[in-house]
Amino acid sequence: MSILTQQAAPTQQDRTDDGAAIADLNDAFEAQRKAFAADRNPDLKVRRDRIGALAGMLVSNRERIGDALSADFGNHPRGASDLIEMLGIVGRAQYVLDHLEEWMAAQPRETDPAALSDARAFIRYEPKGVVGNIVPWNFPIDIAVGPLAEMLGAGNRVIIKPSEYAPACAELVAEMIAATYDRDLVHVAVGGLDLSQAFAATPWDHLLYTGSPDVGRKVMMAAAANLTPVTLELGGKCPALLTPGSVTARNVESVIGTKVIKNGQMCISVDYALVPRDEVDNFVTEARNFMARAAPDYAKGADCTGIISDRHLDRLKDMLGEAEQRQARIIHLEDNAQIDPATRRMPISLVIDPPADLRIMREEIFGPIMPIVPYDNLDDAIERINSGERPLGLYVFGDNESDTDRVLSQTSSGGAAVNTCALQGGLPSLAFGGTGNSGMGRHHGIEGFREFSNPRGIVVRGKEADHIDVFYAPYSKAAAMVDAALGSS
Repeated sequence: MSILTQQAAPTQQDRTDDGAAIADLNDAFEAQRKAFAADRNPDLKVRRDRIGALAGMLVSNRERIGDALSADFGNHPRGASDLIEMLGIVGRAQYVLDHLEEWMAAQPRETDPAALSDARAFIRYEPKGVVGNIVPWNFPIDIAVGPLAEMLGAGNRVIIKPSEYAPACAELVAEMIAATYDRDLVHVAVGGLDLSQAFAATPWDHLLYTGSPDVGRKVMMAAAANLTPVTLELGGKCPALLTPGSVTARNVESVIGTKVIKNGQMCISVDYALVPRDEVDNFVTEARNFMARAAPDYAKGADCTGIISDRHLDRLKDMLGEAEQRQARIIHLEDNAQIDPATRRMPISLVIDPPADLRIMREEIFGPIMPIVPYDNLDDAIERINSGERPLGLYVFGDNESDTDRVLSQTSSGGAAVNTCALQGGLPSLAFGGTGNSGMGRHHGIEGFREFSNPRGIVVRGKEADHIDVFYAPYSKAAAMVDAALGSS
């Protein structure tokens, strides 16, 4: 029986009256600008204290975080809540604490002793000021709180705008932050669409947005009016390319296991898999075996994250329904697969060799549907990837290093992984971000610290005699220096 037979009545997303929320945002923004003007460069101890408060905040609210995620998603695995939306942020903060002193140190640059004598040059990473963070609904704690590690580490003040699609998590983040930080250091602005638009148009010193490319364009246009620098994390159709001979139980487990995370509602999830044509049936068998072993009643159990809203669930059902109408081969990875309308839990389905004009092949899926695209040779698979927009993540599998290196060298993506998926987005030390349609800029690690800093170039003139005066009129005295530099006789 088709899993589409159980239909939930669509609901309309409520639009919040955001007048008070916008006024609160403006007040908080002005308070933070004033506070930053009075303390433009907090020292190492102050920054460490601010970051250190994150860990206690998250650990003490562990149960409430799990409850809020379950409330918003209908069902959310507690283990995933603890691992990703609590412990992962603690680890990220600790990594920044471990390295912050070296990151804050001035970075020396070379000078020309012949002209500048004993002058010194260096880069000093200074705070940008007041930073905005527009948060998506899929990781409503992690992406709201996690970037604080680098933002506060860089010495900034921060205002967070959670997603209206995750209201329980939005309220919890607001409560946790208010109990941990002064309003003029970190604040949370809670509201709907009108607040989001006002937020993007605020004259931030830097703005981080995580979400879809379509909305990302609007955010960037609003930010451009204030010449606000932006970091955009935008997702895309992230492929997993299994090179010939790499369809093994271990590799298929990595692909399908990654799809299980948030039930596919993750910007670096596997969107589709490219599989050698003669290994497609083996891929299906290994995928079935993994789900039968790991989660035989997946959509009925506690490990299945619910789809965030009825609207998003209806979109996924429409995508799968279109594939059924076009008579695509659809394989559900559990017996008696059904959608649970009450919790919006949806089984994982494979769509084998779908027509290229289907929505699942044109749009980022962001759910538990995975197209399996057969290919005949590696060049065709690489061309298939390069024919689309540059993805946020790319995953290549195989034991032949020349094949995997060839895929990496002939494609482009925000990040990549070999013989695994999505780990590039979870390492505190590794820059995370997109390229082209999947975004711009980086956060996590030293690149995140630098993203939210102003790399101020500074020159200090030395005390010994130099030739700086050659840059002043009259310029006749510079002729000998220019001739010497060019080797003129």
